[in-house]
Amino acid sequence: MGKVVTVAQQKGGSGKTTLAVNLAVEFRRRGLRVALLDTDPQGSLGRWFMARRERLGEAGMDFSTASAWGVGYECEKLRKQADVVIVDTPPKVDADLRPALREADLVLVPVAASMVDLWATDGVFDLIGREGRRAVIVLNRVKAGTRLGDEVATAAAEVGGVAGASLGQRVVYAETLGQGLGACEVRGLAAGEVGKLADEVLGLLE
Repeated sequence: MGKVVTVAQQKGGSGKTTLAVNLAVEFRRRGLRVALLDTDPQGSLGRWFMARRERLGEAGMDFSTASAWGVGYECEKLRKQADVVIVDTPPKVDADLRPALREADLVLVPVAASMVDLWATDGVFDLIGREGRRAVIVLNRVKAGTRLGDEVATAAAEVGGVAGASLGQRVVYAETLGQGLGACEVRGLAAGEVGKLADEVLGLLE
């Protein structure tokens, strides 16, 4: 049975979809069977998936959508077909998020390098705790060597576990997202960042 990774954060623009697609592409590159489940009505993950199919002719991974009540059913189905199921969630914290957390073997909470983003994790971690799930903060859009970045990383460590790997502030993440690609399909520093994060996530899922 496959493992479920849920990406959750109540603040919009924190990089949930960026995180989801880049891990999906990297896992696929390593020969894992990947399925995506979009529970966000905005449908950014679905738009990326369709752009990928159009560009490459074949996305190389499964894709489904579900409303909150359908998450359990879809995850059960996708677990049978995939090694990893990645669930993208809406930017809000309420009862709708609980099914996606309940299904998760691991919850990733992206936090852009700002204190406002970090404060927004309170509600998410409260729900994650109630569901008894394991969660890791992934620092996103990090500017190397800035004091704010260091402060957010320190404060994040006090809130919950923080992934050792982080994603930097790089244009390539936004560009590849619009093209239906992952950063690892374009050589550069971003590919290395995604690779390190994928290593860490797979280690936590073992």
